[in-house]
This record gives sequence, structure tokens and C-alpha cells, in this order.
Amino acid sequence: MHLDQQNAGERLKVIADQLAEDITSRQYEQQPDLEQRFGPSGRARTKQDSLYHLRYLAQSVALESPLLFINYVAWLKVLLVQYKITAEDLRINLKLMKEAISARVEQPERELILSYLDMGLYHTRGEESLPSFLQPQKPYFREADEYLKLLLDGERRKASEFVLDLYKDGIPIHDIYLHIFQETQYEIGRLWQMGRITVAQEHYCTACTQSIISQLYPQWIRAQNGKKRLVAVGVGEELHEIGLRMLADFFEMEGWNTFYLGSNMPVEGLVRHLKEQPAELLAISITMTFHVSEVIRVISSIRSHRELDSLRIMVGGMPFNIDTELWKKVGADGYAPDAKLALEVAERLVSEEAILKAGFPND
Repeated sequence: MHLDQQNAGERLKVIADQLAEDITSRQYEQQPDLEQRFGPSGRARTKQDSLYHLRYLAQSVALESPLLFINYVAWLKVLLVQYKITAEDLRINLKLMKEAISARVEQPERELILSYLDMGLYHTRGEESLPSFLQPQKPYFREADEYLKLLLDGERRKASEFVLDLYKDGIPIHDIYLHIFQETQYEIGRLWQMGRITVAQEHYCTACTQSIISQLYPQWIRAQNGKKRLVAVGVGEELHEIGLRMLADFFEMEGWNTFYLGSNMPVEGLVRHLKEQPAELLAISITMTFHVSEVIRVISSIRSHRELDSLRIMVGGMPFNIDTELWKKVGADGYAPDAKLALEVAERLVSEEAILKAGFPND
């Protein structure tokens, strides 16, 4: 990463709260109808939203990844509709953000930040469409569609029986994970974003799938005696763990010894665990873009310990799917968009490390 980009992003983070306050005040001056539309709590919510926008923008600039902010704006346009916030409201907010940054940030940082903000502003135009993740041409479309309907109808027991019957009928566990669980989770996220289901429904569906995954364990889990070890962890205040759990399960199915440490793991505890129980691979997952800086901090800390030099690090999650070169910028050894490809990347990384060790036996 270029130092000027990183400095510009960090500068924006430092003044973000002050900027959010200014933007909110000016937006309410420019749109007095907001008081009536959103009531007494409207100002606080507008400031919080503005702060989120600034945090995403700062991370995008620091990482030299305009795609992160562009994708955020496109996602936001769809999400805000359910809260009666129009594309024009968002456009005004971002224009006021531009003015506030112009007034408070000096060159050359100002030019860098505004170039990213302008790209986001451009994408507030036009309508955004969010096609369903469940498409007829995809494998097991009918099964995934039926499973989703059972979840949305609150039929947890029937959904469980449905999945267990699919397994008994010969559908491999890998396919159930990838084509049914993963695709329906994506679709549930899309439905929530569009306001078609509530947060409570989204949490219920996710909890059901986690429970059903647990019910499948006796069908495939066995004592592992393989030598390869995986540690899987989420960093930052991440609440979405199901993708990382499925990844750990995939590795377990292929004979790896896996250690799932959950989300929001303190870096000091992670380093201690890796020293006490050495592993070949560490998988780090995040969902939110503004947690990328935490990934950088974790990887940097691990790299500072010589005892962990042989550990390979792989990253995944939404920000890395948006910008497929981002993994290089955070200092990882590899990236994979899903659990199946993660296995392929992992085998390559571990093989490369084994070759390096063989070539330098005295190190």
C-alpha cells in the first residue's frame, strides 16, 4: 500500500465523528422535512449513518480499493429503501460529505479522498437490481428453494427433516453445504437487504441452519489423525459466523484437524494459541469492510513472531470477494471465495511451505 493512501484513510478516520456531526446539521438545514419524516431520533440516526459512510470511505482509500466503497454505496441504496430513505437523500448526504471533507482536509489527501467519494456518488444514480441467488440453472435449485420456503414459514423441524432426507437420498454433504446452505444464506441476506424479511426472521433462519448443520455432524464426523491443522477465526466485532463454520467443517471432512475459535478473537489470545498448538494454516474471515484494518493488524502481529514464520494465512469474506486483489494488501498468503476453493488454495499453500522447508533444512 502507498503511504499517502494509507495516511489519507487514517486522517479521515480521525476526523470522522466531527465530519458526521457537520454533515447531519447541514442536511437537516437543507432538508427541513427530515424532522417530520423521521421524528426525534432522526438526527442521531443520520449522524450514525454518516459515520458508517465515512468509515467505509476511509477503509476504501487506505486500502487503495475504490471497489469497496462503490459496492457499499450500491448495497446501501437498496437497503435504505425499506427505511424510507431515498436515493436523493443519500446523494445529498454524500454531497455534503464532499463539502465537509473539502473544508477540513488539506491537499494532497483531500484529492485522494474525494476521488473515491466521487466514484460512490456516481453510483447513486439509476436503479439497482438485486437478482435472486437461487437461479434455476444452479445445482440443487429446487432443493434450495424448498429449504428456504420451510425456513421462512418457520418450519424448523420440517426443514431439518428435509435436509436429512436429502443426505439419506445420496446428496453429498459438500453439496448440501455449498448449494443449499450457502445459497440460501446469501438469499436470506438479499431478502433482508430489500426489506422483505425482518432482522428477526434473518436471525431465525441462520440459527436454524446452524442447528441443522450440528444435526448432520454424526453423519460424517470422525476422529481425525491427519497431520495438517487449520485454525479458523473471525476478527473485529463480527456477528456472522456460519460461513467460517462451514469452511472449518469442509476441512474436517477432508481429514484436517480443525480448531474453530469463533469471532472477535483477541490477537494476543490467537498468537498464544498458535504458539501452543502449531498449525499449518490460519483462516481469517470478516463480513464488514471496516474490519479489514483489523485483519491487517492481526496478520502483522502474527508475522512479528518468528516462531510462526511457517504458518500460512488465508483470508475470506465479503470485502475480499468484492476486491479479489485485496488479500495481497493485507499481507495474507492466499484467498478463496468459498469453502470448496479454500481447500484447493490451502493444499497449494501447505505444499509450497513443505517444499520451502525441504529446501532449507537448517533454517
